[in-house]
Amino acid sequence: MNRIRTAVIGTGFMGRVHLEALRRVENVDVVEIAATSIDKARAAAEGFNVLNATGDWMDVIRDPSIDAVHIATPNAEHFPMAKAAFEAGKHVLCEKPLAMSSAEAQALVELQAAKGLRGAVGHNLRYYPMVQQMRRMREAGSFGDILVVQGTYSQDWLLYDTDWNWRIDPKVGGPSRAMADIGSHFFDMAEHVTGLKVSSLCSDWQTFWPVRQLAKGSGETFSARPGAARSTVGMEVVTEDFGATLFHMTKNGKDQARGAMTASQVSAGRKNGLVLEIYGTKGGASWRQEQPNELWLGHRDAPNQVLLKDPALMDAKASAFADFPGGHAEGYPDTHKQLFRRFYAAIADPSLTPDYPQMRDGLRQMKILDAQMASNTARAWVEVPE
Repeated sequence: MNRIRTAVIGTGFMGRVHLEALRRVENVDVVEIAATSIDKARAAAEGFNVLNATGDWMDVIRDPSIDAVHIATPNAEHFPMAKAAFEAGKHVLCEKPLAMSSAEAQALVELQAAKGLRGAVGHNLRYYPMVQQMRRMREAGSFGDILVVQGTYSQDWLLYDTDWNWRIDPKVGGPSRAMADIGSHFFDMAEHVTGLKVSSLCSDWQTFWPVRQLAKGSGETFSARPGAARSTVGMEVVTEDFGATLFHMTKNGKDQARGAMTASQVSAGRKNGLVLEIYGTKGGASWRQEQPNELWLGHRDAPNQVLLKDPALMDAKASAFADFPGGHAEGYPDTHKQLFRRFYAAIADPSLTPDYPQMRDGLRQMKILDAQMASNTARAWVEVPE
C-alpha cells in the first residue's frame, strides 16, 4: 500500500493523542509537527521521532508532499486551518467542534465537497467496541422501538474557581464550553447509536463561577493540580460550567423518542463520566466510558446482563472495532486508532464509503449547539434544523 504523508498541527493534550494513535496506523507516516513555537514543535518531534518541526503552521499547508493534516489546536483555529488545508488540496481531520459557528462549518462542508477531498471530525467516542455493539444490537431490533435516550458527560477538572483552561475564553474556545466540548460527544453518540435525529430541545445552562482565578502558566487540558499555591488574577467567565437539555428524537420525520442529558465540568469525582442509555419496547442498554469494556443490558421479564468486550462473541460488524481478544481492555487511545484507520483507508481508496465522522457530522453538532444556546437564552423549546 502506498504510504500517506501527514502532519499534525498542535502539541497539547489532543496533539499528543493524535501523534500516539497515528503511530498505530499502518500506512501513514507523520512527516511534520507544527506548534505555536519552534521549541514546542521540536520537543514533540524528538519525542515522536518525526523529522520536521515548525513554529508556523502555514509551512505544513505550503508543503506539496503532505497529503493530510490533523488539526488539534484550540477551537478558534479550526476553521482557518481546515480551510487553508482544503484549498491546498490536503485531506483534513479536525478536532471538534469543527468551527466557531455553523456558518463556518457549512463553508468547510461545501469546500471539501468542491475539492473532492476527505474530511473527518474527531468524534472518536462512537468507536469504543461496546458502543458499536449497542449500535448493532439496536439495528438488529434487540431493543425494539427506542422510547428513551438519556445520559450525562460529567467531569470535575474545572470544579474550583482556580481552575483555568483556554476553553473558558470564548474568543478561543467559542461561545459554549461544556456543551461544545463534551455535550457534543453525547449527542453525536446518541444519534449514531439510535439512528434517530434530535428534532427539538429545551436547554438550561449555568455558570457557577462568573469569575475564575487565572494562574500564570495554566492552560493545558486536564493539567490542573488542586491545592497548588499560585499567583492569580480574576477573570470574568461567560461560558457554561454545566448544562441540561431535554430533547425529542425522530425517525424519518416521525416523532419517536424522548431524551434528557447533562454536561458538566464541575462534578466532583467524575473524571470522564460519559454515560449513554437507551430504552426501547423490548429492552435497554447502558454504557459508561469509565468502564468502557462493559455493556449493561436491561430486560423487563428476565435477568439483566452485563456483556464483556470479546470480539469472538460480539456482532460481526461491531467486532471489527475490537483488535484485542476478550479479557484485553481497549480504551480511549484505541478509539482514535479506529477512527484514523478508517479515515486513511478512505484516502487510500477513493471508492470507499466513509466510515468515520465526516465534516457534515461536525456541522450537525454545531446546529444542535446553536439550538441549545438559543433555547437557554429564550428559556423555551427550540427546533433543530436538519
